[in-house]
Amino acid sequence: MKWVTWVLVVALTGLQYELWFGHSSYFNMWQLKKQLLAQSQKNEQLIHRNQALTAEVKDLAEGKEAITEIARVSLGYIQDGEIFYRFVAPSSESVPDKPRSPTS
Repeated sequence: MKWVTWVLVVALTGLQYELWFGHSSYFNMWQLKKQLLAQSQKNEQLIHRNQALTAEVKDLAEGKEAITEIARVSLGYIQDGEIFYRFVAPSSESVPDKPRSPTS
């Protein structure tokens, strides 16, 4: 009877070892769940980025407003009939300190 108990203890220990430390162990499962969560978050970010890019492509393909806006911002595009005002801050060299006399 004593040897049967020892055989069962060894068998149980072997099965428990595989459960806690083997290839498909609890610790390995925990790490895989953590990796899955990180990958899911990354996928969500990529899905949102792809949706934004798809909307921008659709906007560029269908309407001239998006193209005009990009040209205005990046190229300084001005349409016919528009007036462009440029405000430049005066530099210290262009503003004289005191009036000059005509003889000097």
